[in-house]
Amino acid sequence: MTDGYESADALSGGPDGFERLWTPHRMVYISGEEKPKTSAPGEDCPFCRAPRVPDEESLIVARGEHAFVVLNLFPYNPGHVLVCPYRHVADYTDLTPEETVEVATLTQRAMTVTRAVSAPHGFNLGMNQGAVAGAGIAAHLHQHVVPRWGGDANFLPVVGRTKALPELLSDTRKKLADAWLS
Repeated sequence: MTDGYESADALSGGPDGFERLWTPHRMVYISGEEKPKTSAPGEDCPFCRAPRVPDEESLIVARGEHAFVVLNLFPYNPGHVLVCPYRHVADYTDLTPEETVEVATLTQRAMTVTRAVSAPHGFNLGMNQGAVAGAGIAAHLHQHVVPRWGGDANFLPVVGRTKALPELLSDTRKKLADAWLS
């Protein structure tokens, strides 16, 4: 103890009446460690890179002709998927008519499959257009499909800035991908 304070190492893991839910994987997202360095298409963009690797590795749930569905690496809830065009395009108005239809169709299918797999009570759908609008990766358009359940907003996100996810991403991906085919 120095100057009336204990060192952080001394407190680490010590009982203090609080339960802790450690989520160290979130630091990659918070620090922006894996964000693209440029807005150019290619290997630096995770949405350009994902379709080039096996679906299980990239967490792709389903593929269409013009777009694909992939689990969000930093989900708000289990089953949070992103519908992305293969083409590296930033703005919704730049999609071709075929891309627009397939993004919409895959979004509908994602909702149907997620309802069959995990029975959410509702969904949040949305696209954040531009960094100022909250897009984490603004250069490659992606539609969020977030399942919601009554009572799923508890104290952890509000007070603890932590989200408890009861299932591994690989397990969620398998359930959704298997159900997609049925």
